[in-house]
Amino acid sequence: MQHTLIALVENRPGVLNRVASLFRRRNYNIESLTVGRTENPAISRMTIVIEGEPIETARIEANLVKLVNIIDVQDVTGQPAIARDLALIKVKAKPNQRAEITALAEIFRARVVDVAPESLIIEITGTEDKIESLNELLRPFGIVEMVRAGQVAMLRGGASGIRHTPGLEAKVL
Repeated sequence: MQHTLIALVENRPGVLNRVASLFRRRNYNIESLTVGRTENPAISRMTIVIEGEPIETARIEANLVKLVNIIDVQDVTGQPAIARDLALIKVKAKPNQRAEITALAEIFRARVVDVAPESLIIEITGTEDKIESLNELLRPFGIVEMVRAGQVAMLRGGASGIRHTPGLEAKVL
C-alpha cells in the first residue's frame, strides 16, 4: 500500500541526507520525495511517498520524528487530501502530428510549453494515474524524454496536515 508522509523540517543543510539515510538503513525505497520552503523561510516541507504496510510506515514515521531538525511528521494516507505531480514530457512531433498531440494534451488539461522542429514539450500536473494515461497515449508518437517533479500533498479544508506547535516559528528562527 502506498503511504504519503508530510514532514516539516528545519531549512538547514544535511536534513535531506539524514532523512534519505534513515530510509536506506531501513531498506525502504522512496517512491517520491519533494522538498521546498514553506511560508516561513526557516522551515521546509517534505512530501514523501513510500510503499509499505501500515505498521511499517508507522515505524518509519516514529523514527523520522526522532531525527535532528525534524519538526513534525504525519501520515496523511486515507485523509481527504489533494496530491499532485508535475511532469514534462518531450515527444517527437512531425508538423503533421502537432495538432493531434496538442489535442491530446488539452484533453488532460496539459499544455505545450515548447515547440521545436521535431518535438514538443508538454507540461502536465495531476495525479499519477492522469500523468500515466497521457504518457500511454503519447508513447506511439515517440517519447524522447520525461521528467517528473514528485508528488506534493496537502490536506483539504481547514486541516493543515502538520500539528503546529505554538511558538514554533520563534523556536526555528
